[in-house]
Amino acid sequence: MTRPTPPQREAARQHPPHRRTVLQQRWENLLFLHWTIDRETIQKSLPAGLYPDTFAGTAWLGIVPFAMRSVRPRGLPAVGRLSNFLELNVRTYVHDENGIPGVWFYSLDCNQWLAVWLARKFFGLPYERATMTADFDTTIDYHSTRRGTDEAAQYRWRPEGATRAATPGSLDFFLLERYLLYAARGRQLFRGQVAHTPYQFQAATVEKFSLLPAVQAGFSSLSPQPQHTCHSPGVDVRIFGLEKLP
Repeated sequence: MTRPTPPQREAARQHPPHRRTVLQQRWENLLFLHWTIDRETIQKSLPAGLYPDTFAGTAWLGIVPFAMRSVRPRGLPAVGRLSNFLELNVRTYVHDENGIPGVWFYSLDCNQWLAVWLARKFFGLPYERATMTADFDTTIDYHSTRRGTDEAAQYRWRPEGATRAATPGSLDFFLLERYLLYAARGRQLFRGQVAHTPYQFQAATVEKFSLLPAVQAGFSSLSPQPQHTCHSPGVDVRIFGLEKLP
């Protein structure tokens, strides 16, 4: 098992050669909340062939609420509510035995039933239907209630200050600059890639947040406060199809 090298982290940001975009979309008003977590706890939750990616020896768990905009197949126009919806994901950071870094999703709550069905069927991702609302103003209010539950996950935050890009080698870079994802169908692993410009991010004053999505994912012992928070106005994204791993 090989840990990711700086060149591998940089290489993940490159457009994959000879591959075509299958989806186009925009991610807007992302709140990144991150907690440190024991790497052995993460290892126990991963499928065979994946390992926790760590920063200074520590693994991380993230909760990320945001808006999906203009989601559409390559070359087609966006279509109203089918293309514009909300998503909230719970994630950690992993690598394979060759040191290729990526994201592992524990859950992705979404208020667009078609997106949930397509993501489950064609990408093997653990999407969940939810009732979600958001008010994107100077202060952003965001609510999500997963289908079959009564308790809402609530977030309120205010972006502040100038935006900047993450410096390679920094914790910001480790947490934000992720362009590969892993998914599993049975015992088979797959890897997918996205392409976008590096995140521009800024400070966020978080007035309210919920640990509920992490608890629903099986993580009930996080610290009361996140160890890293920030906001990104958004990026335009291209999505590529999954590739089966050996």
